[in-house]
Amino acid sequence: MKWGMSSASASPDSNLREVFQSIDDWRVQRTQRHDLADILVIATCAMLCGQGHYTHMEAFGNLKRTWLESFLALPNGIPSHDTFRKVFSLLDPKRFMEAFSLWTQGVLRQLSSEGLESGLKGVIAIDGKALRGAVDKGQAPAVIVGAWASELSLCLGQVKVADKSNEIGAMPELLEMLALKGCIVTIDAMGCQREVARKIIQQKGDYILALKSNQESLHQQVSHYLDTGEDLARAEGNFHQEESDGHGRHEVRRCWVSEEVECWLQGAEKWAGLRSVAAVECERTVAGQTTVQRRYFISSLKADAALIAASVRAHWGIENSLHWVLDVTFGEDESRSRRGYSAENLATLRRLTHAMIKRENPNSKKSVNQRRFEAGLSTDYLQTLLGVNLDA
Repeated sequence: MKWGMSSASASPDSNLREVFQSIDDWRVQRTQRHDLADILVIATCAMLCGQGHYTHMEAFGNLKRTWLESFLALPNGIPSHDTFRKVFSLLDPKRFMEAFSLWTQGVLRQLSSEGLESGLKGVIAIDGKALRGAVDKGQAPAVIVGAWASELSLCLGQVKVADKSNEIGAMPELLEMLALKGCIVTIDAMGCQREVARKIIQQKGDYILALKSNQESLHQQVSHYLDTGEDLARAEGNFHQEESDGHGRHEVRRCWVSEEVECWLQGAEKWAGLRSVAAVECERTVAGQTTVQRRYFISSLKADAALIAASVRAHWGIENSLHWVLDVTFGEDESRSRRGYSAENLATLRRLTHAMIKRENPNSKKSVNQRRFEAGLSTDYLQTLLGVNLDA
């Protein structure tokens, strides 16, 4: 028996154990009773099966030891929960994140071989999420800024916001990790910064950045222009509208765009690649009560109202398909692990296992929770998620 690759993960870089072996082992050699890659694989298996606590990782390993021994070395048996705790608290989070990125690159190459021109395209949503449980009383929670490929339902990477800082400082570092060519990057108002726009354009991507009071002058100029320019946008064909019903509500979504920015927008030349401004309006009716919300954006895209409207809507996939799942299904906000680098590394592990589950069948009607439950019951299904082929 050996570690192979299933059809769901046929790229060499998506062989998870080999990916984990790329992480430098900082431990003193004479104290190493367990292989680092083995520890991380067992933790991944446990998380895939819905068990994210260190004691549960040890229990999972003991219960599945025979199966694990068929493709892992395990020279001294299953690591204890204290070993899992020490490893995750001391493991360099950047190295762990690089391993996650290496696995993701393997998946993207596999997607490319399956017929996608570039493997990665469409909207990449960037947003922050606080680790609310992993904090001592009186302290602010750590914040993780992550990137979400909406079209692929795949988390591409994450960066922890530095202490006493905010999301702005972490975004250039995260963007540097990503291949943005041909993609549309969407970011909320916190990321509406000139450096962020410049970084995206440098990497041959496009951007849609939300405007709010943190860019007061820019927000005032764009809102004033677009609030009086809806009729002109309709006349010029730079307008898009769609309606939908569901969950007891009726929604009308409108978007209008203008490329006429240089003649009236002060400081437009300071924003790399700036080509258009857009207004997105949502009119929602629930139980006879109607509310209207209007938001404003700057973009490097041409005046394509339908594309910008779809991209802005796709941005919320990071909230609905990732952050919500991490809190409700993975219990991220309830996790109290905070010693050393534990909080950040466990956050990476949750996103890795979420990506593995979504990659196995992106169009499955089964919830992530249901698939984790099935992985705990079926070793065959767990092997599929993990990318293990014991017949190889």
